[in-house]
Amino acid sequence: MSASFLLAEAAPPAALRQPAIIGVALLYFTAVALIGAWASRRTRSARDFFVAGQGIGIVTLAVAAMASTLSGFAFIGGPGLVYSAGTGAVFIVLSASITNTMGAWVLARRMRLLGEARGLITVPDAIGARFRSPAAQGLSAVALLVAVVGYMASNFLALGLVIDAMFGTGLALGIWLAMLVTLSYTAAGGILAGVYTDLFEGAVKTVASVTVFYFVLRAGGGLDGISRAITAVDATFLGPWGKMPALSALSLFFVFGLGALGQPHVAHKFYMLRDPRRLKWYPLLMSAAMALTLLLYVGVGLVMRAKVADGALPALARADDATPAFVLGFTPSVVAGLVFAGVIAAGMSTVNSFMNIGAAAITHDLPRALGRRVGDELRWGRVWTIVLSLAAVVLAQLPGAVVAFLGIFGFGLFAATLVPSLAIGLNWKGATREGAIASIATGLVLTLTLETCAFLKLFTLPAGVTISGLSLVLSVLVFFAVSRLTRARAAAQLDDDVRVVMEV
Repeated sequence: MSASFLLAEAAPPAALRQPAIIGVALLYFTAVALIGAWASRRTRSARDFFVAGQGIGIVTLAVAAMASTLSGFAFIGGPGLVYSAGTGAVFIVLSASITNTMGAWVLARRMRLLGEARGLITVPDAIGARFRSPAAQGLSAVALLVAVVGYMASNFLALGLVIDAMFGTGLALGIWLAMLVTLSYTAAGGILAGVYTDLFEGAVKTVASVTVFYFVLRAGGGLDGISRAITAVDATFLGPWGKMPALSALSLFFVFGLGALGQPHVAHKFYMLRDPRRLKWYPLLMSAAMALTLLLYVGVGLVMRAKVADGALPALARADDATPAFVLGFTPSVVAGLVFAGVIAAGMSTVNSFMNIGAAAITHDLPRALGRRVGDELRWGRVWTIVLSLAAVVLAQLPGAVVAFLGIFGFGLFAATLVPSLAIGLNWKGATREGAIASIATGLVLTLTLETCAFLKLFTLPAGVTISGLSLVLSVLVFFAVSRLTRARAAAQLDDDVRVVMEV
């Protein structure tokens, strides 16, 4: 989930320029620099750079995956959505425990074992190995690149707005500073720096969320006081669907539940686990970490709606102002600083993951799809990390609405192109190379075309139907249909070692 859901549209208030808030932010930047310096000394090969040498423990993996999954949306865009849509907004995260369980047993175990058996380091690697297809690997790498640069641009814009609000740098300089800080530890320490930065960020976000939830309960008179204030003026707000149509809420549940299995910044981390037997703890650890972090997501949106309902506060000019308004008005400055440090950390965590994934696609996946190999993947991985970062910064200078579109577009593209070929493909022996290629192409073309047309207001879908959901459904149907038509080739396209991994 991209931080751009808030910050591509409006900068945080100038009230962020408080000594305590700035001090907490500076402490965060210092910690990130130290992590990057430590990781750079341990990054000696392409395997270290792209998959952290398969040396990550289960707790670190779960917290890092949580941090990458939630991003800045949990602190800013999410509370704004709860404030405006009510309990319907919870359907985005309601599927988390199911997704985490499927992630562990449907995807993580097979990716980790296949990675060890074949020496894989990227998500397209797994697709190429499963279907014995350089074409499928290359096409999935193209899809990743299309979405990655847009995701990075949206998060650079988000970070630039926060940095400008804190330090008064101006937006353009804030974007460049965000890029340089993130690039410094990513290019030096690769994914190892990213994982341990994610671990630190996850801890910051969890502490901030629990602390803010305490102030939510105190400001709102407990959950009972919050619910009474809201239902007194709007009984539907806390109903089963909130202010959303039922189809919209269910669409969010479907897209974020199934679509999460195709998010490469999470799936890629499964290669890094030191001991795959520890995966039995992943659903519990991941779900617990997410539950604590999402206390702020739900609590702030509800308490701000309650404060507006009982007349204590005027209606917010923008729903996304919910978190800034609450932490600046109802919590100590140090807590506010912790929250905004969490926003910065979330953006950097997401960008780090996508820098690494994008560099791997160019350095590793595309050359292999063309039957070539890059001589020094570590050096070229660092070079392409810099190139992708510069491209994303250029995109981040575009109008905010355009950059927000690029970030939103990314999630749907990942889901529509990767869920069938990766999550389903690693669990269904009847899947074929032709089905994988057709589904990836369908997801890429449909998502790009439909999202662009919707952005340009050339058409609108029926109420409650999302483009990402439609693209995902059609991509899955194409995957099954083409695989069924070419089922006679399925057995011959499945190597023995891949079959063994799928049977574990």
